[in-house]
Order: sequence, then C-alpha cells, then structure tokens
Amino acid sequence: MKNILTIGHNDIRVFLRDRTALIWLLLMPLIFVFVMSFAAPAPGEPANPRPALQVTNLDESFLGELFLTELGEQGLRLVTEGDADEADRALTLPADFTARVLSHEEVKLSFLTLEGSSDQSAMLAEVGVLRAVIAINTALVEHAMRHPGDPVTADSLQALDAIPDPVRLDASFAGRKPRPVGYSHSLPSVLVMYLLINLMIFGGSTVATERRQGVLRRLSMHAITRFEMVMGKVYGLQLLAAVQIVFFLLIGRLFLGVNIGDNTFGIALTLFVFSWVAASLGLLLGFFIAAEEKIVGVALLFGLPTAALGGCWWPLEIVPEWMQNAALAVPTAWAMKALHQLITFGSGIGGAAPAIGVLILFALAANTAAMRFLRTG
Repeated sequence: MKNILTIGHNDIRVFLRDRTALIWLLLMPLIFVFVMSFAAPAPGEPANPRPALQVTNLDESFLGELFLTELGEQGLRLVTEGDADEADRALTLPADFTARVLSHEEVKLSFLTLEGSSDQSAMLAEVGVLRAVIAINTALVEHAMRHPGDPVTADSLQALDAIPDPVRLDASFAGRKPRPVGYSHSLPSVLVMYLLINLMIFGGSTVATERRQGVLRRLSMHAITRFEMVMGKVYGLQLLAAVQIVFFLLIGRLFLGVNIGDNTFGIALTLFVFSWVAASLGLLLGFFIAAEEKIVGVALLFGLPTAALGGCWWPLEIVPEWMQNAALAVPTAWAMKALHQLITFGSGIGGAAPAIGVLILFALAANTAAMRFLRTG
C-alpha cells in the first residue's frame, strides 16, 4: 500500500507543477458546460408557453384594462409596438370598447398577423385571445345572473373574479422521468467526457515519457509488484480527477442550480469509479504506444466518439433505439445513466447502483489488461 501511495502522490505533485495543464483540467470543461447547456435547453412550463402578443389599447376604461389582464392570465406575454419584433400577432382594442360592451353592442377587435411570425406561437396567441374573449363574456354573463339589473363596474367584476373557480386545470409533463436538460445535462456530460479524455491523455503521456526516460525500468528494479505499479499510477490520476470533480460539483451546486446536494455521495462515487476506468485506459494506452503525440491523437479518436455514443453530447433518451443499445458497450453511457438517475431523476443511490456496478466491471477489466500489458521500456 505504501508503494501505491508514494507513486500516486509523486505523480500528482509533478502534474500540478504544469500550470497550463490546469486550463484543460478546469477552464476548458467549464466553457463547454456553458456552451453545451444550449444543446438541450430546459423547456418552459407546459401550461405557460407565453407567446408574445403586440397590444394597442385605445380604450381608457376599465373593461379594456380587464381584458389585457385576462390576456396575461391566458398565457400571453403582452408587448408594445416598440417590441413588435418579438410578437407573432397584433391586437388593437378600439377606443369605444368598454362603452359598446356595456351597451350590449357587438365589438370587433383588430387581430393581425405579423410578418415573419412563428406558426406555432401564432396559433397559441390566437387560442389565448379566444380564451380571453370567452372569459370576459363569461364574467359578464355571470354578473347578469348574480346581480340582475345592476350596472357592471370594475369593482363588481373584481368581486366575481375573487370567487374560486369550481373547475381547475393543472398541466404538467407526462411521464415519471423528465428529460435531462440545461446544466443538469451539460455539467455531468462535460465532466464525464473530459475525465475520459484528460485521464487517457495525461495517464498515457506520463507512462510513455517515463518509459522513454527509463523511470519505469528503474522503478521495476525495486521491491514493487505489477499491481502496485499500476494501482499507484491509477491512484495518482484519480487524485487529479478529484480536483476536477470537486471543482465542478461545487460550481454546479453553488452557481448553476444543478441538483447535487440530494445525492452528493452517489454522484461522487459514480465519478470516481468512472475516473478509475478512464485512468486504467490511459495507462493501457501508454503501455502500447511510446510516442506522446500519438497518444493524444488516439485518446481523442477514442474519447470523442465514445462521449457522443454514451450520451455526453445529447441525452440518450432522444436518440434511436439502436443507438441506445450500442451505447451499452461504452463506459460513458453507464456513467451518464448513473448520473442522470442521481441528478435528474432523483432516484437515489439504489437507482444508480446497477450502472455503477457495470462501471466497476469496466475498471477491473481495464486494470487487468494494464497489468497484463505493462511495459517498462
């Protein structure tokens, strides 16, 4: 155990001397977290899509103001003529709107389609206006039934509005598991991708350099086993991964609103087991390839497609079934499954345990291969 700790501590000390390497460890992944959050943005509330409606109110009485209030309650975002580029439809209330309604006369509203408007948002705007018209007419009918013969006033309509509705509609997304979106997807996915690529590059390059310089050959002359040499290297790389993991979990929890606090232990466990896999693959790469520049190329050639296939670039829930099945062959997919269970689905460590178990099998297999193919020169 002492040999493992000594090798690991020496490796992390040597790495942290290289200040430029911290850019790839912390800065570049952080930039990607922000950029990739737009690839799967968080949707709005299903009951409140808020399409924009340009409104011109020429009526200065209470029914005009009440109608505008009702438009907002029906899910419309009211904008002025100065913000017309945001709107999909335009509505104009005539100056005699209140007077004609109170005189039981028909009122025609000017409802226009704006150039370049979105068909979907425009349709929602039309529905919102129609619902507002129905709501106003319903309020007037209810007032006539409750207070026959009494004049309609702003106070009397407000009193009616304060009465609870006998029927209410609550809208929400269907299904028990929401789709991973926003920072809840980008932060774990970028962290998994960079853990894989960084540890493969750093681990492989370190081993290749030490093979070339004869460090591993001299180390093997001491009373040290293959297991201790490999696990010492893995331990040093996991210390490096710990810096990255702790930094991004703190950023996610304190600044990005990612649900980390409820399952911190499970999330950290998943990431450390995955870093074990990535570190072992990096060592294996270094034992096979002696040229450092080739290690970087192979690590990227393996890491980027593996990240994409495993759901680091987009949620696996939106890809075809054959791609979801193919993803089961790569460790990134199992890491993302566990992290989404813990962060997005909130199922706890029990829900993530099968995926973590598969990652442990990946790590043991990579460790065994690294010890089998260990080369000191």
